[in-house]
Amino acid sequence: MTHLWITGASQGIGRAVALAAAARGWTVSATARSAAGLENLAAESGGRIQAFPGDITDRAGLAAVVAAIEAQRGPIDIAVLNAGTHEPTDGAAFDAAVYDHLIKVNLTGTVNSLAAVLPGFTQRRAGRVALVSSVAAYRGLPKAGAYCASKAAVTALAESLRFDLAAVGVTVQVVHPGFVRTPLTDRNRFAMPSLIEPDEAAAHILAGLTSSRFEIAFPRGFISMLKLLRLLPYRLYFPLVARRTGVSSGFE
Repeated sequence: MTHLWITGASQGIGRAVALAAAARGWTVSATARSAAGLENLAAESGGRIQAFPGDITDRAGLAAVVAAIEAQRGPIDIAVLNAGTHEPTDGAAFDAAVYDHLIKVNLTGTVNSLAAVLPGFTQRRAGRVALVSSVAAYRGLPKAGAYCASKAAVTALAESLRFDLAAVGVTVQVVHPGFVRTPLTDRNRFAMPSLIEPDEAAAHILAGLTSSRFEIAFPRGFISMLKLLRLLPYRLYFPLVARRTGVSSGFE
C-alpha cells in the first residue's frame, strides 16, 4: 500500500490531496502546524489519515516528525511538500521582513522537508517527492516579488534535484498550480482567471504522482497561456502584464 506524507495538510490543496489519497486506499500521514485542523482532517477521513503536527520551519522538529511517522507507519513512499504561504508585496514600499518570512516558509521550509525525508529515500533507493511551487515561478508578477522569488527558487531546486536523485532511484516532481480557491487565495483582491476548487487540484496532483512526468501543472488552458507569456521578450512582457493586471504603467 502506498504511504503518502503531505505537509500543509490542514487546509486547501493539502487537505484535498490527503482526503483524495485516503479515498484511494493509500496510507496518509498528514503534517501541518494546526493540530486541530489535522484532527478534523483525520476525523473526516474516518481514521484513514493520521495526524503528525509539525512546523516546516523547524528543521530538527520536522526530522523528528518524519522519524515518528516511519516508526509508526512504515517507510514513506511519496512525499508531497505542499506547505507554503503567500503575502502581497509592493516594491515601492519595500519590506524585507515579508521577503524573509516567505523565503523562510516557502523555500527553507521545503529544504527542511527534504532534509527530513530524503535520507530514507536515498538509503532505500526508492521514493517520489513532489515540490509544490506555483505558476508564479514562471515569471515575475506585480505585487508578488517575495512570492515569485520564493516559488521560482522551489522550481529551480526541483529541477536540480531531478538530475541528482535519478541516479539513486528517487523521482522528483514539481507542481505548478494555477489559481485554486484556498484561504490564501481568498486574500487576493484581483480577478483570478481559471479559478478551480481544491478537489480538482487534488485530482490533477494524484494523477501526476502516478505518472512519469516532471511537471504537474494545471489547469491546462491557463498554463498554456502562461507558458506563452514566458516566451515573450521583456519589451513586450512588461507592458502587456502591466496592462492586464492594472498596475500603474511606466511601460507604455
